[in-house]
Amino acid sequence: MYVAGVLMSCTVCSTTSNAAPDTLRLNIGPLPAESKATFEDLRSRPYITAYPDWYTWCPSVHKGADGKYHMFHTRWPKAIGFLSWLTHSEIVHAVADKPEGPYAEVAVAIPATGEGRGGWFTAHNSKIKKFGDTYYLYFVQTRGDSFAEDGEAKRVQMAKTGYGHPLWRKEARPNQRTFVASSKSLDGPWTISKEPIIQPAKTITTLSVNPAVCQGPDGTYFMIIKGDKPGGRGARNQALATAPSPEGPWTIQDKPVIDNLDTEDVSMWYDQPRKRFYAVFHSHTFIGMMTSTDGFNWEKAAQYKLSPKGIPFDDGTIWQPQRMERPFVLTDERGRPQLLFVACKKGNMVVNIALPLSAAKD
Repeated sequence: MYVAGVLMSCTVCSTTSNAAPDTLRLNIGPLPAESKATFEDLRSRPYITAYPDWYTWCPSVHKGADGKYHMFHTRWPKAIGFLSWLTHSEIVHAVADKPEGPYAEVAVAIPATGEGRGGWFTAHNSKIKKFGDTYYLYFVQTRGDSFAEDGEAKRVQMAKTGYGHPLWRKEARPNQRTFVASSKSLDGPWTISKEPIIQPAKTITTLSVNPAVCQGPDGTYFMIIKGDKPGGRGARNQALATAPSPEGPWTIQDKPVIDNLDTEDVSMWYDQPRKRFYAVFHSHTFIGMMTSTDGFNWEKAAQYKLSPKGIPFDDGTIWQPQRMERPFVLTDERGRPQLLFVACKKGNMVVNIALPLSAAKD
């Protein structure tokens, strides 16, 4: 989740010198004003997904062979408090006829705890992908030796206490790691990797979270993964890893994607017509975008500041959340952006929102 830090200048690697200039410009369209009723009753409507008794976060969407849109997002109980994302988050599968929704829950894909998890708990940072004939659900779990006995009671206590709880900093946060679950069907069952698929190394320390995975045109799999910046005093880095398959083995590269701007929650894709990789992220005051021609060397996109943190409606109003994070870009089959999904929080209200995207002509 987002921890406030210091906004700094962004220094990233330059792309290939012979690459064509980045021409992608995305316009964000307003939402219908009638969808604002969800803010009052927390019932899902087109463009806004919400639950009365749950916080919802981490939206990720895939268009299935059935022509429907399948969202895999996280949620956790309001009864325990917002910080129970680290202790009680689960991944829900929801389906809609249109990409903007409304989305209706189908099942819990990955529960907060379960048999065969080896002491790992929570399921957060969901990201659904399809490679070949298999679906891959990337997500984050955590653990700690202190939770072996009376684990549920300790998790509840830690969630209600928050960042100041001794187990939060000493065990739960440092043990956050990325896993992947695979299935031949979006309906599961899901087989979870028994061990984390990537460990912090080189450009990140402490934890490996916020996975974003994309396959390049040559078959290489790329992952952008967040961890603490070595010696960064609270700042986070976006590391780059590569693998020969969706499960790994993943190797963190020497060059990070972003190392001088405190960011998180990357989502990435490959735009076939432009022959470019793109990645969106959230920073303290905006949703940003990076680009690369080879997947290894990244720079600011021409539209570096994709969006301010506000939700426009067609009645001319702008809803201003306190937090607007977890950006995810839904693309068509050729990698052309269609919708920008974000998770938003204002007070005790938490919703997932889909923002229409249209590309300006080159």
